[in-house]
Amino acid sequence: MKGSDRDDTPVLITGAAPSYADESRARKRKYTIMMLMRVPCLLLAVAFINIWWLCLLFLALSIPLPWVAVLIANDRPPRKQEEINRYNAEKAARRALAREVSEHDEQPKPPSPPKSIEG
Repeated sequence: MKGSDRDDTPVLITGAAPSYADESRARKRKYTIMMLMRVPCLLLAVAFINIWWLCLLFLALSIPLPWVAVLIANDRPPRKQEEINRYNAEKAARRALAREVSEHDEQPKPPSPPKSIEG
């Protein structure tokens, strides 16, 4: 391949979590979007001041938005529960034994001689 034909974007090859700066930036973006949603709600409440139920609806939508925005912005993603891969001798012995038993079960057994019925 020529150098100009390659895609030079980096590839993520680990299961590492995003950096704290990236995570913080995403949370700030969510907060800003939710707080910006409050402005149209308040403007629509003012625009529909003559229709009391619609005005009340827009006000009711705009009141909990700051609280919800703060909760979402302060919430970090849960940590990954990772199982550490350690060598366990007992577990390895059980697996080997199970493999041996399954190999013996797969081999065809010789047919038993017919039994004679006396009597």
